[in-house]
Amino acid sequence: RGGKMAATLACIHGRCRVCSPRGGSNFDRAAKRARVFAITKGFRGRINNVYTVAVRAAERAKAYSYIGRKLKKRDFRKLWIQRINFGVREHGINYSNFISTLAQNDIQLNRKVLSELAIHEPRSFKALTDFTKQRMEEANLGLKLLSIN
Repeated sequence: RGGKMAATLACIHGRCRVCSPRGGSNFDRAAKRARVFAITKGFRGRINNVYTVAVRAAERAKAYSYIGRKLKKRDFRKLWIQRINFGVREHGINYSNFISTLAQNDIQLNRKVLSELAIHEPRSFKALTDFTKQRMEEANLGLKLLSIN
């Protein structure tokens, strides 16, 4: 008992399990439950106020949110590609040729920026498509010259 008393005197807060003569407070348990209920706030039924059910719902919610963050990136990339594809087809090029020509000529615009250009800056986007058309024609001319020789 003397050891615990000495530890209690050295402890500032008196709440930790090592220092407290009665084994610690219920603070950790209450905080843990509060974190779980904060996650399940707004859920319907027993899920938001019965701890054992809320724990499972909170874990499932965290898993879904993790998966959702990955799916969000995938969905936006798909959307950007569709917008770019629609924009370049209006100018008579297909998507794969457009992207590959931009990459070959070291034009480093990502798909998000290209889709924004296609929607909000059609003249700038047309300049890019004209540039890629010109480069594709130059490449085709070079191939024709090589095949003749």
